[in-house]
Amino acid sequence: MSNNQHEEPIILHEDNHIIVALKPNNAPSQEDSTGDKDMLSLIKDYLKTKYDKQGNVFLGLVHRLDRPTGGVMVFAKTSKAAARLSEQMRNKEIEKKYLCITQGRPRDARGRLINYLEKDEKNNRVRIAPATNVGAKEAVLDYIVCEEDAGMALVEVNLITGRPHQARVQMANAGAIIYGDIKYGASIGRGHNLALFAYHLRFKHPTTGDMLSFKVFPPEYRPWTDFNIAKFINVVRPEG
Repeated sequence: MSNNQHEEPIILHEDNHIIVALKPNNAPSQEDSTGDKDMLSLIKDYLKTKYDKQGNVFLGLVHRLDRPTGGVMVFAKTSKAAARLSEQMRNKEIEKKYLCITQGRPRDARGRLINYLEKDEKNNRVRIAPATNVGAKEAVLDYIVCEEDAGMALVEVNLITGRPHQARVQMANAGAIIYGDIKYGASIGRGHNLALFAYHLRFKHPTTGDMLSFKVFPPEYRPWTDFNIAKFINVVRPEG
């Protein structure tokens, strides 16, 4: 699935309570004003077909990925699972790690970024704001610069909070604009998919309590293929 031609979801795990799937770049997490097929609808359709269900299918949206961002998402198949996963999300117990390719890099090779963000709903932009601004929300992430090449860097980002456009805005503010992110100042990658990918998701199963961990390799095209990603994330690059 790529560039809005999303027909069959890629399922990474499914049981009676949850379903873990791969969201492609540019697929909405849920229905939006564009009318493009979204992940929530795609997986509902998948469940309807697989189990020959009639009428509405329950599927809980536990978290979102910004439309331009690809990666791993977990959905709840039962209301109990939805409530328990949402509680983990509120308590910051779900670990979400991203990889990004950046134009430039932060001053330090690793660190924590803490900012306050406010959203411009009209223009669908987010900006750094004073903490005293009404509506400004704290945004926290940890990052590690894994590799550098020709003025670009492979960076791992661990979101502590989950604000809209958070990684994009905070990294740009730190001098590391994400490749292809024209909205936040990128001068390279115009017309390319945003090089931001949610590669790792770790959470407690909502009924068994087992810790589940999923890692997925980023897409097989540049600029991802310019870096030795397998060295840093312990996932073998798929062949073919």
